[in-house]
Amino acid sequence: MSEPLLQIRDLNVHFPVKEGIFQKTTGHVKAVNGVDLSVNKGETLGIVGESGCGKSTLARTIIGLQKPTSGDILFEGESLPNYSAKQMRALRRDIQMVFQDPFTSLNPRMKVGDTIAAPLKAYKTTNNLEHRVKELMELVGLKPDDHYNRLPHEFSGGQRQRIGIARAIALEPKLIICDEPVSALDVSVQAQVINLLEDLQKQLNLTYVFIAHDLSVIKHIADKVAVMYLGKVMEMSDSLSFYKNAQHPYTNALLSAIPFPDPEKERTRQRIVLRGELPSPADPPSGCVFHTRCQFAREDCKTNTPPLKQKGQNEHYVACFYPIEREQEVKQTKL
Repeated sequence: MSEPLLQIRDLNVHFPVKEGIFQKTTGHVKAVNGVDLSVNKGETLGIVGESGCGKSTLARTIIGLQKPTSGDILFEGESLPNYSAKQMRALRRDIQMVFQDPFTSLNPRMKVGDTIAAPLKAYKTTNNLEHRVKELMELVGLKPDDHYNRLPHEFSGGQRQRIGIARAIALEPKLIICDEPVSALDVSVQAQVINLLEDLQKQLNLTYVFIAHDLSVIKHIADKVAVMYLGKVMEMSDSLSFYKNAQHPYTNALLSAIPFPDPEKERTRQRIVLRGELPSPADPPSGCVFHTRCQFAREDCKTNTPPLKQKGQNEHYVACFYPIEREQEVKQTKL
């Protein structure tokens, strides 16, 4: 098997909590806490979890916008945390990002053509700049003749996100980090953008790390799924195994929240409602970080931290001492 395009090894990102006149460090917010992940070339890794679980911090750390506290990030076998500013600049050609908000991620005073051309100018990749920009616009479903000289406020949310995608693929990157790229869009537009991303992946041989909180979106696009909670990965497997045989109690609670399109089934289904509130990452629970909200928690869950271990013969990993063993398919297949 070939080496993964991206490998994350025991990654930690902790932010100091400072108090008092002298800004003394009194603790740390553990946004990402011991994460191990890998992504193969050409596949999509979906990362899901509640707000505040560390998804976006992980994305910013991968692309170099945030320095890790410890751990390693390997891209094509090269360790990134120790890269110099010059090396990171060169790496930007291979790793790009699509941001959550399609409006604030665009310069409101720059015309669309200039926005898409910006990375091409920075890296001086082409002499015929306008022609290349128009090619990119057509590739993402924009009309060059109508849209080239317009400003971002003249576009809908879906069109703005297409502009962001065109800018991200301009340098023909190998990896694109998609940080909740459809969460700010209407449902019908979400489907269009997801289909566009899938088409571009096939055409350009792209690899995605796709972050979302909507499991139905993740099911449509991801080859592998990782569930995060309080900075840790709770469960990880291929998409088919994840939706048919989820074993972590937290994962099953998330799956139970996916609405059915059939109103009759929606009325009769059973929800798993988590008790309590999400603990603070500045003071996470001891042992298993999920034990304060888990209905199956036992005494040793309060003191011992379960490692992310493989369960069964498939590459299905669960960070739980007592995973839910079941063979029947989760009733979430028709989304």
